[in-house]
Amino acid sequence: MEKAREALSVTEGESAMVSRIPILPHRVGFAPSFYEGFVVRGIRVDRVEPGLVVCTFKVPPRLTDMTGNLSSGAIANLVDEVGGAVVQANGPCMKVSVDMSIAYLSTAKVDQDELEIISRALGHKGGYSGTSVLLRNKRTGELIAEGRHSLFGKLLSKI
Repeated sequence: MEKAREALSVTEGESAMVSRIPILPHRVGFAPSFYEGFVVRGIRVDRVEPGLVVCTFKVPPRLTDMTGNLSSGAIANLVDEVGGAVVQANGPCMKVSVDMSIAYLSTAKVDQDELEIISRALGHKGGYSGTSVLLRNKRTGELIAEGRHSLFGKLLSKI
């Protein structure tokens, strides 16, 4: 328990540094949010078909851990964003993530590796949708991560 407490504790200086980051409220329709600009920047959409989205992503320095590898949080975010995109491509109904599971299989290096991200819709049942997202090293073909992603959205009214 004590090791966990030490790992999660921050100094006053670290806390002050984070509190100085300006994050303005997002104005929908005027500009991308801080979140979108930070995480989604760098994704290039190569192909969109019903039930399929294929993207390319060059690993940027801002999304790496201390060893220069793409962080696990960034991988989870890519699974969320690209998995959500394949569902949005199927219709106008906005959905939110309700469940994700990710197998982290390898690493990707900053400024060296380019990833191919393939997202497939697995199916839809009522308001639920399921997707599968593969992140692969484009040069070597090595699988970096595999994610499963469930989303839910209200169905359009029949009234």
